[in-house]
Amino acid sequence: MSDIGLIHIYCGDGKGKTTAAMGLAARCAGHGKGVVIAQFLKDGTSGECKTLARLDNVTILAANPCGKFSFHLQSDERVSTADAIERTFRAACDYAVRTGARLLVLDEVCTAVAYDFLPEEDVIGFLDSKPEGLEVVLTGRNPTPDLMDRADYISEIMNRRHPYQKGVAAREDIEL
Repeated sequence: MSDIGLIHIYCGDGKGKTTAAMGLAARCAGHGKGVVIAQFLKDGTSGECKTLARLDNVTILAANPCGKFSFHLQSDERVSTADAIERTFRAACDYAVRTGARLLVLDEVCTAVAYDFLPEEDVIGFLDSKPEGLEVVLTGRNPTPDLMDRADYISEIMNRRHPYQKGVAAREDIEL
């Protein structure tokens, strides 16, 4: 039973969705299993990614060619971002399947779908056909009902208070 692959969604407007996914990735990698992490709308340089990338059994891909938040993108930047996200999604899924990875983290994929950077049917198609032993984590705000229907776990992280509301910028060693 331990090799069954379930689907997780970590969503909501609170801080910690990616951190929870990276914690699971560290746990899985610590047991010697293969982990593939794809970050959408992020650059793969957070502290968690830097640490996990040092491990031989962890592969990290990132798709944020413009280096901006989605709501700051111009129309031509949206096109190049969508192209990068689609390529990264396919590459991550193909690599996870080809190498027999135990865990695939699709960080901010819910957001990528919600903002029309990635077709929902691509994600659903993969989830519906993924190898039985592959665990998949989807993170981000506003997961669609069809994505949630496929999830075995749904953890919603709610923002009650955040230092950003007082003007405190993200700090490199804590939030980044």
